Amino acid sequence: MGAWCFADHMGPADVTKKHGLDIGPHPHAGLQTVTWLVSGEAVHHDSLGTEQLIAPGQLNLMTAGKGVSHSEEATGQYEGSLHGIQLWIAQPDATRGLAPAFEHHGELPRLEMANLGATVLVGSFEGVTSPARHDTDLVGLELVVRGPTVLPLRRDYEYAIIVLEGALLVRDELLEPGHLGYLSSGDDELFVDASPFARAMFLGGVPFKSEVLMWWNFVARSRQEIDDAFTSWRNDDGRFGTVTSPLSRIETTAPYWRRASS
Repeated sequence: MGAWCFADHMGPADVTKKHGLDIGPHPHAGLQTVTWLVSGEAVHHDSLGTEQLIAPGQLNLMTAGKGVSHSEEATGQYEGSLHGIQLWIAQPDATRGLAPAFEHHGELPRLEMANLGATVLVGSFEGVTSPARHDTDLVGLELVVRGPTVLPLRRDYEYAIIVLEGALLVRDELLEPGHLGYLSSGDDELFVDASPFARAMFLGGVPFKSEVLMWWNFVARSRQEIDDAFTSWRNDDGRFGTVTSPLSRIETTAPYWRRASS
């Protein structure tokens, strides 16, 4: 959907000071990870040397490019409910082979409309622009809807809605957590309604020009690219760097096409 290619809705779940996400070092290539919390705290470590606490209302944006690795861990201090989402953005050919990068934004621009509050994570919405990097023409918002409202749309964008809390009425369909609502391009506005409240991610973008192949933590264009990335991680040849983490490095079996031919 645009360049948005994956969504992982996390929780809500209880975490302790020592055990939270507990996702050990693992690789990424060809994508950006957008991590957003509704409640709780977590720590990001990566092979660039980053150690970054993330809390609600803050954005962690990691650009994998040709290769990076990271872990997501408990803070050692926070305990309680952890709830959030991680989104992936496929990188275009122009940037997916470049060096990795990381950025954290402790504050993001917001705007208020009738029965609606919006935080702009990535891109621009109604003249409000996020400072976060984006490699394609897209937008990512967190919406808090408190009643009937109309969302302005770009006719050249396609959109998706992912409800995190509550329920949202979209084109006479009730959208609840666990489902994604897709909206094709061509419309100028969208009527939505929540009673009494809904929190949702609203994602849009120009349709992505390249056909992508996703396997495990890689977004590529061919099986050969996936094979190369898997081999680099398995052999620990330096492509994905090293993460300083108390958690064990995550391994996986070979892509299914390699297992089938062996």
